[in-house]
Amino acid sequence: MEHKQFIEELQVRLGKDKKEIDNLFSDMLQIIKDRCSQMDTLSVQGFGIFEPRKKLERVSVNPATGKRMLIPPKIVLCFKPGTVIKNRLKGIPGNEQ
Repeated sequence: MEHKQFIEELQVRLGKDKKEIDNLFSDMLQIIKDRCSQMDTLSVQGFGIFEPRKKLERVSVNPATGKRMLIPPKIVLCFKPGTVIKNRLKGIPGNEQ
């Protein structure tokens, strides 16, 4: 599903106009970006947890040349799905929210 289709689906479900839904979704994404950039974990009940994590500096080897390279530390955003989503992916019926 693409962004445009997602916005249209929200519009149908919420009964609001497209611009209002687009602004709401943009604001929600901005909050997630802001909180994660501040290294805060963000939990969305019934959906999952967004958690920024620090990856340490490491040495990697290029398999084609055998050359060793130093990979600098970085921050990655991890997502841990909630139980409801995990069960739906597994095909287990459960509490629908």
